[in-house]
Amino acid sequence: MDSNYQDRIPNNVGLGANRTLQRALEHWQPEFLNWWHGLGPSDFNASSVYLRTAISVDTKGWATFDYVKMPDYRWGIFLAQEENDRRAGFGDHFGQPVWQQVPGEHRSTLRRLIVTQGDTEPASVEQQRLLGHTAPSLYDLRNLFQVNVEEGRHLWAMVYLLHAYFGRDGREEAEELLERHSGDADKPRILSTFNEPISDWLSFYMFTYFTDRDGKFQLKSLAESSFDPLSRTCKFMLTEEAHHMFVGDTGIGRVIKRTIEVMKDLGTDDPIALRKAGVIDLPAIQRYLNFWFSSSLDLFGGDSSSNAASYFANGLKGRPDEIKYEDHIEAESSFTLELPDGRGGVREERIPMRNAVNEVVREAYVRDCEKGLARWNRHLEEAGYPQRMTLPSTRFRRTVGSWANVATNPEGKPITKEEFNSHLDEWLPTPDDRAYVHSVMHGVFERGKMASWIAPPERGINTQPINFEYVRFQ
Repeated sequence: MDSNYQDRIPNNVGLGANRTLQRALEHWQPEFLNWWHGLGPSDFNASSVYLRTAISVDTKGWATFDYVKMPDYRWGIFLAQEENDRRAGFGDHFGQPVWQQVPGEHRSTLRRLIVTQGDTEPASVEQQRLLGHTAPSLYDLRNLFQVNVEEGRHLWAMVYLLHAYFGRDGREEAEELLERHSGDADKPRILSTFNEPISDWLSFYMFTYFTDRDGKFQLKSLAESSFDPLSRTCKFMLTEEAHHMFVGDTGIGRVIKRTIEVMKDLGTDDPIALRKAGVIDLPAIQRYLNFWFSSSLDLFGGDSSSNAASYFANGLKGRPDEIKYEDHIEAESSFTLELPDGRGGVREERIPMRNAVNEVVREAYVRDCEKGLARWNRHLEEAGYPQRMTLPSTRFRRTVGSWANVATNPEGKPITKEEFNSHLDEWLPTPDDRAYVHSVMHGVFERGKMASWIAPPERGINTQPINFEYVRFQ
């Protein structure tokens, strides 16, 4: 597949041969840039940033590094290489040729899936737009902007599908993607997690670890789709998504490492003493973790879902890494859910496996999240401290599914609402936590320097040293 990097819109989808589509996207482009200038990273558009830009989908071209001013970033449209004779990998159409066009009976459902995914991409940019001012280093500032421009490119990827395959309805949906805004009282983003403010870097690291990891699983589910253009689009997006999770994983790890250093220096793990020393105490980190992990769990949807069953049956959205499962049709199989019994206990219920797809994917997500905790806890173990970061139960603080609004403790044990409310300050970030974390957020823009609350990274970006000039200010 040849890539055209000379067009106004770099692409490998033959945009130049489809003048109608090209004109439609070129008409959308100024609106996108208006959105970027208005709601993208605040006050850094004149800076030159050492960014990775995709210019093709091969191993040499998808990660090209150079200094770029963010408004000049080449937001392109790239699909992964086409697989010869690709067949549907799951559901009732298993083994049949995949679709290159949208089947009429699935048109509205596929459009809604694409719009929902597309809506998350600009939402996260809006959530993070002010973070640059308090970046703990040039390295971190560059990573923030890399995440931002790639989320912008992922928006372009979804907008291309809407324009190319859904006609006037798709064009209107693409326009509305720029009309909804994170946290807007009248036109909020579709999913509630993407309306949460991200005004400090600990929240940013938690978001990129937990919420972007949900994005990874959603993209992997859509990459299994029998609608081949959607599948190929998401497969390429996944190559970029990995860096976003790396930013969160290493960011949280660096916060914990710095806290351990000060715990050793002071000879105490007392939160008050650690805050006086300018680092973030472990209990506060755990409370932030509880908040963002539980918020991200709801993004998978209900644990028993007729929509998920329909998506699976019709080959629209599958399970990540479908090839690893033995049964790709799941017409007769079942799954056991643990549900609240309404009396403060738990009961089991068998449901059709197709209806449990959301829960199957959520369980895979939890296992993936645990890998990061093992790395962070290794820092504590090697330093000789007994504390460990833990994931709360998937029942904790849920607003979607069978456990929605059911009071439990972080271990998942049902409790009374009064007991839940009385322990909130132990389990979730308090106003004091947020005020303290905000108080240590000061921009550090000198090469090689780090804020006092975070350890330096182990290595730089693209073999560059840590003290590299990742951002050049104008």
